[in-house]
Amino acid sequence: MIRVWPLPALLVWAASWSVFLVGHQWLGLPPAAALLLAAGLAVTFSFRGSTRWRRIFIAWGFPVSLAVSGVLGHVPAWTWLLPLALLVVLYPIHTWRDAPLFPTPAGALAGLARLVPLRAGARVADAGCGLGGGLRELHREYPQAQLSGLEWSWPLRIACAWRCGFARVRRADIWAVDWSGYDMVYLFQRPESMPRAAVKAGRELRDGAWLASLEFSVPDRVADKVLVCPDGRRVWLYRAPFTKR
Repeated sequence: MIRVWPLPALLVWAASWSVFLVGHQWLGLPPAAALLLAAGLAVTFSFRGSTRWRRIFIAWGFPVSLAVSGVLGHVPAWTWLLPLALLVVLYPIHTWRDAPLFPTPAGALAGLARLVPLRAGARVADAGCGLGGGLRELHREYPQAQLSGLEWSWPLRIACAWRCGFARVRRADIWAVDWSGYDMVYLFQRPESMPRAAVKAGRELRDGAWLASLEFSVPDRVADKVLVCPDGRRVWLYRAPFTKR
């Protein structure tokens, strides 16, 4: 998606309006059904917003503009809760303090296996795998590894399992799952989550196992290695036991 703001929002709003008009006026769908489809599109792409407020603008721009336009006339009040309901289903309240959906870009982990070689059959987990972008990149780097995806949102878990048949994807709370059996745990979370992840990894990962974090470092830990991604981002790599600053 184009990243120059507000083009992402404008594109999503235009696409949502197109879906709504085609569904309601051309296909004859009931207003609520057409709104559900269009709002679902807006909510799905809202996760591509780079900040919380941008995600809110992308998700709610279409239903708000629809309400102001008066196209539907009078509709039941509950209809306008559909975008919020979709957001809660895709991104449960339980996980709001974690990253909503930060897809790992294609090619972001290129060179990771050269920097951190793992044995054949090594167990690697993507904690918060979302739609599977990270798992696909890990599979390219470690084709002989046993890959696991951990995702709390059940719709995302289903979509990820469909996209990543080479991995075992399950619905799980990444903070409740025991990390001790993994040779590497990969994260693409948010800065606020990293201290918690470091504490958990330091407590559970066995000596020699790796914590890998795309873009966000752990403030009070020294990275053992750093992979510079093709787009300039960094993968911060910490080997247990961790070294404090």
